[in-house]
Amino acid sequence: MARYLLDTTVFIDHAFGAHGASDLIERLFGETGDIFTCDAVVAEALSSGSDADLVIIEHLVRSLEYVSTSPDAAKHAGALRRRLGRTSPRRLGDALIAGVAWSLEATVVTRNPRDFANHGIPVLAYGQTPA
Repeated sequence: MARYLLDTTVFIDHAFGAHGASDLIERLFGETGDIFTCDAVVAEALSSGSDADLVIIEHLVRSLEYVSTSPDAAKHAGALRRRLGRTSPRRLGDALIAGVAWSLEATVVTRNPRDFANHGIPVLAYGQTPA
């Protein structure tokens, strides 16, 4: 059974109607599997946008299984940052998301697969333009 953890890009793109995110969400809900969100994603997704955008994002949050970052996921995220030498706050969010995905054995769904390169987790990219 497939397990997915939606990255912040999915929430933002869904609210803006961009990059095919709404179609992707519909497809994932049509599959058999679990779809998760986590504290790092929710905090990032709700940190900006209009009131209308936030209503859409909050609706999507409520429709997913919410998981908090476990101690093991946090330790994994710390080890990733240490190994990769990442120090920016944005990279902390990505490492936490990767740690949660690792702990759930889930695939991260994102428009920015490079954010999760070298994190050792599966990634499902969407909205990419062909090179």
